[in-house]
Amino acid sequence: MNETILSALERYYDTVPRRGGARGEDFGALTLFVQEGNGWQYYARPSLGGPEATPADVRKVLERQRELEVPEAFEWVAENSPSLRAAVEAAGLHVHAHPLMVLDTGAAEPLAPHPEVRALCAGDPLLAQAVTVAGLAFREPGTALGQAGPAELARAVADPSTEERRARVSGMLADGRTGMAAAVRDGVVLCSGQYNPVREVAEIVGVGTLPAARRQGLALGVTAALVAQAREGGVTTVFLSAGDEDVARIYARAGFRRVGTALIAEPPAA
Repeated sequence: MNETILSALERYYDTVPRRGGARGEDFGALTLFVQEGNGWQYYARPSLGGPEATPADVRKVLERQRELEVPEAFEWVAENSPSLRAAVEAAGLHVHAHPLMVLDTGAAEPLAPHPEVRALCAGDPLLAQAVTVAGLAFREPGTALGQAGPAELARAVADPSTEERRARVSGMLADGRTGMAAAVRDGVVLCSGQYNPVREVAEIVGVGTLPAARRQGLALGVTAALVAQAREGGVTTVFLSAGDEDVARIYARAGFRRVGTALIAEPPAA
């Protein structure tokens, strides 16, 4: 069962960057996805059906990433490409491991809808807040209460770069490339997240809670709403990568089970 799911995820990871406006540059064992317009800067990953990558393959891609001045990043599933970790570490990169989890639709009843969570549309007036919350959340990783609250969110939303992110996500919402949900209290977005569907598979991404609003079940509520949206849209496989084991335990309460390990390689300074 896991092998079938991991194969589906491999195809998904190869498709999403292409749908997001990136071109794939072929390096044999590896494919480098390069964003051709404004938008998310993608990664290099194992080529579908390609040979095992060597440290020399990794170095060739790194040279190209430096030439293009794009992030020196590689992402892959450990179980699908078990030898790649040694190759990227030999090339001097640091590897982060994250639990890879898939919704087990038969394991438990869906979580009840959270009263403060709702879906967001392309023209939602709270979209600027929603695309900003995750950045504040990920600057203070973990599940403990943090410092950033509504005042910090308001300052971040006022940054000129926010409008570009809002417009990009708005376009994705309008054409169905993403769905979004947020926990809202007194007009303030406290938690938000997205799901990105490709046919019958969708990944939940960017679920983040304003650090000062943690420990209230908001991330679980947003995740449950995203799952419901995705499944209503015909998605049969919903997956995500948890930040760490503590976060994975939270997602397990929403019916997700671990099927593998997502690996991200970056320069040590990153």
